[in-house]
Amino acid sequence: RGGLEDAFERLDDMVRGGPDDNARRDAGRNGVSRSEGGRANLADRYRRRAARFEELIMGVGSDAWASQSPCQDWTARDVVDHVVGMHAAMLAPLGRSPGLEASAGPLVTFTSARARLQHALDDPTLAESACETPTGTLTFAEHVDAALSVDLVVHGWDLARATGQDDTIQAEDLQLLWPIAQAIPEQFRVPGAIRPGLVVFGPQVQVAADAPPQHKILGMYGRDPAWQP
Repeated sequence: RGGLEDAFERLDDMVRGGPDDNARRDAGRNGVSRSEGGRANLADRYRRRAARFEELIMGVGSDAWASQSPCQDWTARDVVDHVVGMHAAMLAPLGRSPGLEASAGPLVTFTSARARLQHALDDPTLAESACETPTGTLTFAEHVDAALSVDLVVHGWDLARATGQDDTIQAEDLQLLWPIAQAIPEQFRVPGAIRPGLVVFGPQVQVAADAPPQHKILGMYGRDPAWQP
């Protein structure tokens, strides 16, 4: 096993380490599938986060899509295109697509991708489908929860900050993201470490010891909480 594989597993363990998830993960390693209640929790978490991201898209003024985002080299529109692209990556192992091309516009493109992914999460058979990921074999639902669902929160902040909207992260998500952010391996901050051209996380931004939790988490995700467009 290489160091990067170990890093992926440590981060995945933290991503999947919510209430009762340790027991479910151990059961999965013994050949027992995730419970119906566990699948529903992941589906509902995606549903809530996707609804918030859609609200942010709807709040972007027509003249704000070209605004610089906190992500280097990305505009507000690029942030949404990336999130839709993540939906495509999640759906690909199921032989499905997000539906519409980016040229259709950010709102309709996202709502199409969201609907198709939610349908898959709500289908027990599809949700339990095995997917090969950098962290190993996960169910489709677990893969979405570990990658895309977290992306919706972090990139939701990017989109809100770029377009002058309320960028407050919900308290529930701050609680869930705190251990994940603390577990980000340094390898993930090295450009191209996972595959050429891919930057997963930027360098950690240091914040004050008494900074609010949202600022600390954003800093761990490579964001400057004080950034302004």
